[in-house]
Amino acid sequence: MELILLFFIFTLAGFLGFELIAKVPSQLHTPLMSGSNAISGITIVGALVAAGADDGSWITTVLGTAAVTLAMINVVGGYLVTDRMLGLFKKKGAAPAKKEDPAS
Repeated sequence: MELILLFFIFTLAGFLGFELIAKVPSQLHTPLMSGSNAISGITIVGALVAAGADDGSWITTVLGTAAVTLAMINVVGGYLVTDRMLGLFKKKGAAPAKKEDPAS
């Protein structure tokens, strides 16, 4: 019975997430994604806890490791997309800012 309830919650969350993302205007999608990307780091912490759970089951370790891998792909990919988006707003022909050497 508990498995059916968990599957129901998972399915409901999937449909709700799809509907929410579909309603976001394209102008707001990338800024909202970059803001929520930092929150996705919490997913990595949960995945690490799941991967490190010592309950004697190999399936927990395998699923936890897969969760860590997918969460890291999500976070790194989100930051790469955000960096690319911010690159669109740089002025053309502007030289990158040079950092001053504190030793000189």
